[in-house]
Amino acid sequence: MQFSYYSTFILTLLLAIGLGFFLRAASKDRTTVIEISSPLPPIEVLDGISLWLEERGWRKEGGDFELKIIRFVGNVSSSMVLAIFLSILCGLGATCLGLVICQFYPFLNWWPLTLAFIGPLAGFFYRSKASRLESFEIRLISSANNARTQLRIRAHRDELIVLDKELSNRFKLASDTSSLTSSPI
Repeated sequence: MQFSYYSTFILTLLLAIGLGFFLRAASKDRTTVIEISSPLPPIEVLDGISLWLEERGWRKEGGDFELKIIRFVGNVSSSMVLAIFLSILCGLGATCLGLVICQFYPFLNWWPLTLAFIGPLAGFFYRSKASRLESFEIRLISSANNARTQLRIRAHRDELIVLDKELSNRFKLASDTSSLTSSPI
């Protein structure tokens, strides 16, 4: 019977490690730099992307005229549903760990079950790390007088995916890869 307690204890610890890695990955910064081109003139493409970003809630923060950079910023919020789910998951895992500890050390009575109260810490950790200020930078590589546009965009990977879905056909955007969504992470 003691062997089953050890295996349950090891599995519970592995679940805790998995939760830790999930929390880390959920709050990780996924900023990506990609170069795109369009056969349309730079003014048309830059105005279109700027208008699209402002409609999505990004605000223009300025940029650098000499380097031909336009910078947008926006608040990225965390998911309340995911925070609650992670809190419940951590609470259940900590309760399981407490039950196993109660079996190993019966003289502790029910005190190891108080580990369940660390559950909300997972949601708090996720909310504090995932909510942050993101930036979206567009740099014009080609000259403004060119008939063809070449841009270098530095943004969150999810924003690049949405940009690809919503604007690639309208502005005939292409990258050195087959799609903006297949950019390296």
